[in-house]
Amino acid sequence: MVKKVLLVGLRSSVVNFEKWPQLSVEKLEAAFTQVLTDLKTLEYEAKWCLTDTGETAEQQLVADLKAFTPDIVLVGAGVRADPDHFLLFEKIINVIHTHSPQAKIAFNSNPNDSVEAVQRWS
Repeated sequence: MVKKVLLVGLRSSVVNFEKWPQLSVEKLEAAFTQVLTDLKTLEYEAKWCLTDTGETAEQQLVADLKAFTPDIVLVGAGVRADPDHFLLFEKIINVIHTHSPQAKIAFNSNPNDSVEAVQRWS
C-alpha cells in the first residue's frame, strides 16, 4: 500500500531568508521539487501544503488534510524552528491532531533531510 505524505512548510515568498542565509528562493523551491521527486521514487504519494505565516495557514491545512488524508505529515523546520512562528507551529500541530489523528507526525531539520524524516515514520 502506498503511503501518503503531506509536507507542510512556508511558501518561499513569506520566508525570511535573513534567518536562513544558506537558502534562497531558488534553493528552497528546488528542494521542494526534489523532495517530491525523491518521495515518489520511493513510492510515496506526496503533496506540499505551502502556507503563509498564519493568515490562511490553518484553513489551507484543514482543506489539504481532508482532501488528501495523509499517513504521515511532515512539518518543516521553517515553521518549527523559527521562534517567530511558534504560534503558527502550535496551530499546525493542533490542526493535524484534530483533522488527521491517524497520521504520524515527522519533522525535518532542513529541506534536504525531509525524506529521511518521513522514512523514520513509515
